[in-house]
Amino acid sequence: MSAAARWHDLAPRVYSGIAMAVFGLFAVWMGGPLFALLSAAICGLMAWETARMFRAGQAVGLGVLAGVVLLLAGWAPGVLALPLLLAPGFVAAGQVPRDRLMLFGMTAWVMLASFALIWLRSEEGKLWLAWLIAVVIASDVMGYFAGRMLGGPKFWPRLSPKKTWSGTVAGWALAAVIGAAFAGPLGADPWLIVVSVLVGFAGQMGDIFESAVKRRQGVKDSSSLIPGHGGVFDRFDALLGASAVTLLLWALGLLPGTGG
Repeated sequence: MSAAARWHDLAPRVYSGIAMAVFGLFAVWMGGPLFALLSAAICGLMAWETARMFRAGQAVGLGVLAGVVLLLAGWAPGVLALPLLLAPGFVAAGQVPRDRLMLFGMTAWVMLASFALIWLRSEEGKLWLAWLIAVVIASDVMGYFAGRMLGGPKFWPRLSPKKTWSGTVAGWALAAVIGAAFAGPLGADPWLIVVSVLVGFAGQMGDIFESAVKRRQGVKDSSSLIPGHGGVFDRFDALLGASAVTLLLWALGLLPGTGG
């Protein structure tokens, strides 16, 4: 592969990434209704893209439903939040003749992981959400550059033919550095370094899982909304994987320095 072909998607990735980062960081800093509305909008777009990939009959309606339900789940008592978050998955699964369980799982993942982002910002504060985003970005960026520069054996060629072991391990290493950098400000012990590697790996697996679903559905990108990235889901799949595992670690009391 020529150097030009290897880096052909770098410029649009950088430009769209900067634009998303600036707006996203502003929303994270502000928190409250602005962050909740942004999360609901992104969640709705990902639910819409997922429904389109599976050729569901009412993709737009499912996207709207997902966004509204995410907002409602933030106000609902704890016992009602889970059924609410799972409801769009059941509705989506009823609109396709095949792969219903997979569509339900994808939609439920979008809902629960999006809810985890709102929860982390409201319950633990902007610094914890900044840590999560930094781990995901570090793993993704380091994986991209190390994989393109070093190459080598593929990590899981059947599901994600572009990912290499060199990029994957490099992503873990930078995630550990992020964990070490955030441990002091977050009041966490060095266990956060290990947790950061685990969360970074969860982000990588989120990316691989979405790639596997796209291959099964015969689509290259979840949509074409973001130049250089494809769809919204293509950009946030890693963050969804990482946020879901972060919520699980918090629930198990394994997220150091938090109230979990």
